[in-house]
Amino acid sequence: MNTKILKLIENNARMSTADIATVLGITEKEASLAIRDMESSGIIRGYKTIIDREKLDENAVSATIELKVVPKADRGFEEVAERIARYPEVESVSLMSGGCDLSVVVTGKTFRDVSTFVAKELATIDSVTATATQFIMKRYKDHGVLLTDEETDDRDTVSL
Repeated sequence: MNTKILKLIENNARMSTADIATVLGITEKEASLAIRDMESSGIIRGYKTIIDREKLDENAVSATIELKVVPKADRGFEEVAERIARYPEVESVSLMSGGCDLSVVVTGKTFRDVSTFVAKELATIDSVTATATQFIMKRYKDHGVLLTDEETDDRDTVSL
């Protein structure tokens, strides 16, 4: 049941417990208790609104920063990942396989703000040995939500 509830609220965090109960064929109280239990146990960490920043009249630049890190003998990557996660500019930190150790998504007002953050904050951490920054130019889908407005093609088909 929890997995089904999670799937529903992951697609629509504003879905009421009454609607969840109806869809799953359970009581509203059962749905509410299950959600509360998942929140208190840390399965549900929060609720987030997906914003199409291109439609707002504000500047925001995001980048994915790949970090190569020397892990600490007693804590592995945890110490540096937790330190990086505390910066307000950081949206996410993930341990990766492949060419980098940590992937960090950073948001700032300008390209320069993000670049300065990487140079002065991330690159200067003792465990960090290399950084690679890729600026996000356009988002098409975010957390499973399409951000593009579908346009229909009104042109007629021409056959020869």
